[in-house]
Amino acid sequence: MTHNADAPEVLWRPEQSRVADTKIEAFRHWLRAERDVEVDDYQSLWEFSVDRAPEFWGAVAEFLGMRWHDQPGEVLSGEMPTAIWFAGGTLNYAEHALTGGVAGAAKADDELAIIFHREDGLSGQLTYGKLRAQVAAARAGLQAVGVTKGDRVVALAPNCPQTLVAFLAAASLGAIWSSCSPDFGVRAISDRFTQIEPKVLVAVNGHVYNGRSFDIRSTVQQLREQIPSLEATLLIDYVGGGTLEGTLDWDTVLSENAGAELAFEPVEFAHPLWVLYSSGTTGLPKGIVHGHGGITLEHLKALALQNDLGPGDRFFWFTTTGWMMWNFLISGLLVGTTIVLFDGSPGHPDLKTLWHLAEQHRVTYFGTSAPYIQSCLKAGIKPAEEFDLTALRVLGSTGSPLSVEGFRWIVDEVGNRVQICSVSGGTDLCAAFVASSPDLPVWLGELSCRALGAAVEAYDEAGKPVIEEVGELVVTKPMPSMPVFFWDDKDGSRLREAYFEMYPGIWRHGDWIRITSRGSSVIYGRSDSTLNRGGVRMGTAEFYRVVEGFDQVADSLVIDTSAAGNEDGQLLCFLVLADGATLEDIEPMLRKELRGALSPRHVPDRFVVVSEVPRTLNGKKCEVPVKKILSGVAPERAVSRDALVNPDALRPFVELAKGR
Repeated sequence: MTHNADAPEVLWRPEQSRVADTKIEAFRHWLRAERDVEVDDYQSLWEFSVDRAPEFWGAVAEFLGMRWHDQPGEVLSGEMPTAIWFAGGTLNYAEHALTGGVAGAAKADDELAIIFHREDGLSGQLTYGKLRAQVAAARAGLQAVGVTKGDRVVALAPNCPQTLVAFLAAASLGAIWSSCSPDFGVRAISDRFTQIEPKVLVAVNGHVYNGRSFDIRSTVQQLREQIPSLEATLLIDYVGGGTLEGTLDWDTVLSENAGAELAFEPVEFAHPLWVLYSSGTTGLPKGIVHGHGGITLEHLKALALQNDLGPGDRFFWFTTTGWMMWNFLISGLLVGTTIVLFDGSPGHPDLKTLWHLAEQHRVTYFGTSAPYIQSCLKAGIKPAEEFDLTALRVLGSTGSPLSVEGFRWIVDEVGNRVQICSVSGGTDLCAAFVASSPDLPVWLGELSCRALGAAVEAYDEAGKPVIEEVGELVVTKPMPSMPVFFWDDKDGSRLREAYFEMYPGIWRHGDWIRITSRGSSVIYGRSDSTLNRGGVRMGTAEFYRVVEGFDQVADSLVIDTSAAGNEDGQLLCFLVLADGATLEDIEPMLRKELRGALSPRHVPDRFVVVSEVPRTLNGKKCEVPVKKILSGVAPERAVSRDALVNPDALRPFVELAKGR
């Protein structure tokens, strides 16, 4: 599918005086002075970063002040998926986070590290000094229960300071971290944690969401019974004072170890830092393991160079501890920002909550998901009119493609001087492939650039790179935060199967992308849920942009039941209607708009009203599992119910499959 190469409207353009003060510009000057590398704009820097990757990553490590215990030798050797980075070098992620200054002095004890806010008004702050002291105490507490390098420490806990302290304490010891959000069900948590055989569980006794308190001690107890490797449980009194026999009280552990020494175990570049998980929609969630060095280096690059974050910034992203954006948010400490943690529902008591938070704490970088932007748009929220957002300079969006209407809403209702950073990446490498940069414009509906060090291409069906055409998103060169391995994948076969089967030696991500002649890009959704009508392939994101542009549509799911190469299937559009809307009223308008905006082939054969769209625990629409169910695959084989936030939403699709 070829697109017109005419540039869309520019919504935001960097001021040259501002670009001069950015870290990416300072890096270009440094490359010229220290490495004799001439790069005068983003594109030439990106080309250097992928064409001469070892030089680039070595320069980033030096410029941004990686703290080595043992100096590394060769920057990069070998090919994906077994590339070796910074051979012989040792370091520790937690040391970078708690020092908190890029290529400079450590953050002073009285500088603010964390601002915390819970939806019910509970709030707090931690300076770098207090954070270091709490991490040192938690570290000693973990050591006291036998935690050493390589042991696993898992957390059933929300986005709050205690969770972050526990993580940094574990990382400082070289222990391996993993977390789940407390709203996950017992089976979903157990499926994730049991496979990595943790020694210690850190858990809250309850959590707060959408105006309600939930006591989760029974979940904690079930986990203690179901995970045979557990030797200790630390219980955080987060809601209501409830205790649990046989657990250690978090606050007591910290007070008993007050004044403990803060130290950092030097670990190899590829030593596991944490385990994240695939969605687990089919089978057990895959444990995706990232290394200390790869994450430290990638996140330093992304936060300092792509996002221009540093001391004085207030960095916020709405996330739970079960989404990789939590891991990215807390890395704000690496570059010395103050990170803003929010725990609760973004819609309680209404959708203005997070905008109020942004005003209250003078947030400079406000990160959220595209569906949240869409919800604000639908609800007619006008943040800039109601709140003082003068500190805000960047709005980040990820999770799914941001619609053109979403871009326009941000300009109109948040402000035209705010840079829109729509980014796309994956849990797979806990980073973005396509992103933004403070020295590039924002074009309507587009992601501004390919990230530095990310050799992203769009491949056509013949495996050739294309420009201004939609193709498979591939990465042709190694990146440091690619998984060091999948958990319990001893021969590496599951990792190769996940990314390297279609194009040997090349990472296929599973997204559909168009790269423009300007270097920007558009993501069209997952390539395995592509709509193929009459030989014309189209991403589902384009479809949703049209359908969900209607106020009467609260949510939607589109499924092409055609098998590969088979045109016999139907195009089905499932709609969740807004209050008061009826299918009779809206269907003619939808058909007309889809015909005009996409093509006559992309008008659905049927529209079906459902009460909700099935979504994964991280809020992604379940396109492929529903497609499998509709093609006759048994529901229990098509999807794991425990991987869904709303498993009962599958019922109408199962009924429909029976009747087909």
